[in-house]
Amino acid sequence: MQQHVVETIDPTVLGRRLQEARKARGFTQQEVATSLAVARTTITALEKGDRRTRSDELIQMARLYGRPVSDFVGQKEPTSDFTAQFRAVVSSASLPQDQKELEQAVQEFQHLCEDYLYLESLNGTSLRRNYPSQYLIDRIAPEDAAEDVAWSERNRLGLGDGPALHLRETLENDVGVRVFSTELPSRVAGIFSYTEELGGCIAVNARHPDERRRWSMAHEYGHFLTSRFQSEISMLGVYRRVPASERFADAFARCMLMPSTGLRRKFNELSRAVDGKITAAEICRLAHHYFVSVEAMMLRLEELRLLPPGTWDRLRDRGFKVQEARTQLGLIPRPKCDGLLPLRYLLLAVRAYEDGNLTEGELARLLRVDRVSARRTVQNLTHPIYLLDEGEVASLSIDLASTIIEKRF
Repeated sequence: MQQHVVETIDPTVLGRRLQEARKARGFTQQEVATSLAVARTTITALEKGDRRTRSDELIQMARLYGRPVSDFVGQKEPTSDFTAQFRAVVSSASLPQDQKELEQAVQEFQHLCEDYLYLESLNGTSLRRNYPSQYLIDRIAPEDAAEDVAWSERNRLGLGDGPALHLRETLENDVGVRVFSTELPSRVAGIFSYTEELGGCIAVNARHPDERRRWSMAHEYGHFLTSRFQSEISMLGVYRRVPASERFADAFARCMLMPSTGLRRKFNELSRAVDGKITAAEICRLAHHYFVSVEAMMLRLEELRLLPPGTWDRLRDRGFKVQEARTQLGLIPRPKCDGLLPLRYLLLAVRAYEDGNLTEGELARLLRVDRVSARRTVQNLTHPIYLLDEGEVASLSIDLASTIIEKRF
């Protein structure tokens, strides 16, 4: 690369792009400086734009961050406008009649993320980012890479090899990804985007069943882990030939929600309990245990060679009704956690309102409800109703704004 290419870009813009890429990879300035065999102050100067980056330095940093050089020297200024990021995806992945609806959904997704950031600024807090470095999966079979990445993430997040029942809470609280459950076009399973300002953001389709939404969360999280800077829309039934990135994301969802080690152990326990005579009832119980669909469970067991190939197809062709089977088995539905807004978002909004930083109208707008519902949300989160021993109904006041830990110097 000739030096004049680097000279075509404002050093301040290039420095900001380098800083965003470094933070996304989880590197400190000292770690980058050590890799480049320079002083940390040199990296500081480059990121501030105080010194122009040499072409050899840019090539080294691009390689270290796992990014093409063109990401840093392109003329287009990085933007946090989701619509622009998704424009190519929308035009290629949706039917013409669906594009307007999808564009509107993307815009609302961005507004939700920006409102979340606004509430954080009102409360003087931020979502802690516990992001891993991007996993490099080039030249690895997507299915093999998915198994390794899912196992690494489960260990990193302390999930072990059991069911990940509270996936949405885990992604937000333990990773720092914003997750919304919003109405999307029926053929859209999920949306993912990342900007340095907003961080990782995921939207799943509130119109889809619980198990499908959890699958979509895991699927989009797989994209976040391996291709963080590529916005993604997951469309159902659009691929004639599934690209490697989608094969990885689907395989990651399988491995994340149904880890092979724990699933094998649980399956063998069930098999011993019924003397090896596995029926559809055992598979339904197993799917309920892992909070996945019966279809997903059977296909995963086929993949692990714990069930013969084609088991699900044969069962489906015989007219097997999943919901009727669940009812007969007395499998109680899992508690729903499919609200549009994360609990933390709701708490931040209520706290800002209680502190006088939001009017009732602003609160209602941020919660996407009318004023009556907004007041009810405040009541439910600050004065939950409970039953006294004498049978009387009372409310318990919860002060969200008071400090419970104070630093002492």
